[in-house]
Amino acid sequence: MIVYRIYGLYKFEVKELNLLYEQIQSFSFPISLKICQLTCLLVFIYLLLEMTTPNKTPPGADPKQLERTGTVREIGSQAVWSLSSCKPGFGVDQLRDDNLETYWQSDGSQPHLVNIQFRRKTTVKTLCIYADYKSDESYTPSKISVRVGNNFHNLQEIRQLELVEPSGWIHVPLTDTHKKPIRTFMIQIAVLANHQNGRDTHMRQIKVYTPVEESSIGKFPRCTTIDFMMYRSIR
Repeated sequence: MIVYRIYGLYKFEVKELNLLYEQIQSFSFPISLKICQLTCLLVFIYLLLEMTTPNKTPPGADPKQLERTGTVREIGSQAVWSLSSCKPGFGVDQLRDDNLETYWQSDGSQPHLVNIQFRRKTTVKTLCIYADYKSDESYTPSKISVRVGNNFHNLQEIRQLELVEPSGWIHVPLTDTHKKPIRTFMIQIAVLANHQNGRDTHMRQIKVYTPVEESSIGKFPRCTTIDFMMYRSIR
């Protein structure tokens, strides 16, 4: 009976623990066995709470490591960026300045939107978003929707993410039903909810990556060092 009551609980109040303790006290065992019983019960409660607590979102690799492989290229500079709202001095410039200490801060009602529009249909493989729960707490997104389309009027959601106290880069693959990178005119990132029911949101950086096409002449070893990458294309 006791185990059944504990298993059905997610949060334990003091009065419930007191009741469990009284039930254990009523057992006709020596005091040492009663202490052992109580200890085992508390360990069981702790393990149960650990199982019901969602795991934190693990950080992804630094996007610069992806760039060094030569397989992707950052194309955010080719797009026109806009926001649903922002606090003065905390807008697109801070979202794209390669500085993890700065951030975009919204200043309006949810959902908070980041719109990325390309002048032509563009192949996009990955979005990288930097969030920092340790610094931003209730401003940190907990639910994000990624939508793509030709314009604002035909956007369709292709990914929805649930984040738990993220601290680092979040990699969002953008692929179609055939697992190939999408081709789109527009990407919209919508913050649907924040941690602790926060109203406004913080995002520290967003990067957009397209795959690098293989040379039609032949395959060559990829440039992986900064010195070699300086000479990988004709300028």
